[in-house]
Amino acid sequence: MAAAASLLRLSRPRRALLPLSSLRLPLSTQPQPASSPAPPPSSPSRRFPHLLSFLAAAAAAGGTTFALCDPGVDHRVGGKDSTELVVKGERTRVPQEFIDELASFLGDNLTVDYEERSFRGTPQNSFHRAANVPDAVVFPSSQDEVQKIVMACNKYKVPIVPYGGATSIEGHTLAPHGGVCIDMTLMKKIKSLHVEDMDVVVEPGVGWIELNEYLKPYGLFFPLDPGKVLVPCPGATIGGMCATRCSGSLAVRYGTMRDNVINLQAVLPNGDVVKTGSRARKSAAGYDLTRLIIGSEGTLGVITEVTLRLQKLPSHSVVAMCNFKTIKDAADVAIATMLSGIQVSRVELLDEVQIRAINMANGKNLPEVPTLMFEFIGTEAYALEQTLLVQKIATEHRGSDFVFVEEPAAKEELWKVRKQALWAGFAMKPDHEAMITDVCVPLSRLAECISASKRLLDASTLTCLVIAHAGDGNFHTIILFDANKEEERKEAERLNHFMVHTALSMEGTCTGEHGVGTGKMKYLEKELGIESLRTMKRIKAALDPNNIMNPGKLIPPHVCI
Repeated sequence: MAAAASLLRLSRPRRALLPLSSLRLPLSTQPQPASSPAPPPSSPSRRFPHLLSFLAAAAAAGGTTFALCDPGVDHRVGGKDSTELVVKGERTRVPQEFIDELASFLGDNLTVDYEERSFRGTPQNSFHRAANVPDAVVFPSSQDEVQKIVMACNKYKVPIVPYGGATSIEGHTLAPHGGVCIDMTLMKKIKSLHVEDMDVVVEPGVGWIELNEYLKPYGLFFPLDPGKVLVPCPGATIGGMCATRCSGSLAVRYGTMRDNVINLQAVLPNGDVVKTGSRARKSAAGYDLTRLIIGSEGTLGVITEVTLRLQKLPSHSVVAMCNFKTIKDAADVAIATMLSGIQVSRVELLDEVQIRAINMANGKNLPEVPTLMFEFIGTEAYALEQTLLVQKIATEHRGSDFVFVEEPAAKEELWKVRKQALWAGFAMKPDHEAMITDVCVPLSRLAECISASKRLLDASTLTCLVIAHAGDGNFHTIILFDANKEEERKEAERLNHFMVHTALSMEGTCTGEHGVGTGKMKYLEKELGIESLRTMKRIKAALDPNNIMNPGKLIPPHVCI
């Protein structure tokens, strides 16, 4: 029951919005500390951060050198060596005239109800928390409305937090500085499908699952699978998937989000609408603005339209599973499979703790040992040939119990083992939080990295489960801990820290697909170097001089330019 309750909260229906008459009520239904009246837009205390525009202009003019840093670093989370989990910010109450301006064109698609604001300011899949919540939630239904919202926020220096399917896990949708949450759920039109060109134009609120349902009759699909939940809920949306540069289990064959977006449109912080390219499959025209926006996590603009590359639905597929004595043996098989040139579409690894969780949650009786799962696609003959080649590789690495299925119902049943892994893990400790790692290393270092991590995890007092997209060197550890016990939180942080730094020492990354948000900022200087971070901050300052776009995310606060 506890596990079911945990799932049900993900599908909480949207509450009826307050009528316009309520917009003049206080912005919170809970007691708040007394504060002075909101200053006018031009007041220095409304600037975010203070003097940012002036300093950026001075730097551009080549005058005196200034150190442009986020103010109040001690009050932020995520900087180098940070261990804080609650994100604090510099919140200033938004003026009533700002709310009135939004209401003038949004009507009932604007709410200041505390429950609505708190729900969107509290991640549903993450232990990250912020000291504040949004001051208002808006539901634009068109690019024109997004543009007006952004222009109003820029005018009053009010922070913006874009919000999609609420599946991110690194604190991307926190609102530590208050401001406006732009919920994109009403922008879910599939605007045009070009079957012969194998592309589709969609709004950002379209979910990847519903998109593939729409495409199925045309024999096409969008080949990114970031995972899906087990209850009716929107799941990941295309806008959020672009913002975090996500990938998933099919990335080993089809690439990540950056490889599957042809172009997009976004509203920049000053209200300009930029289209990053044409529908041509390739182009050498100018800077690659598409890939600048993809992975920017809402810090450069609000995505309002995306043109996606599609693939033909495979004519036949085979799903296989194989057991191993050690996790290193399983990882070695994944590496050998990729080096052989076999075109697998998925290679997923689950450790023995994860299999135990699946058995407990679903009443199965699978051998509780490290397990590899494969999917092969193509013609019937080709898929079977590839399956038998991998079976031979697995046998050479002490693999056992190699099974494969081709019937649709059997494939669905077998693949549920992987699909249900995350929620099965939560079910082991339903009253615990999960710290989920996302390291990715060069494929040749996967076995070494995952083995070193596994030794530490097995010695820990915490329950830890390993799941890997083994075909591209990306693995996750679900570290379950009691957030009310400081010693458990510190132990989870210690394990996470070890795995990230082990991956970085192997020329890997702290995040293969989940993004940075607030949770991974502290590792970016070691991974990318300070000059890369300064370059990112210069781009941010140039496009967003008032720092209204998802402030406090992605770029560590200690970085100065």
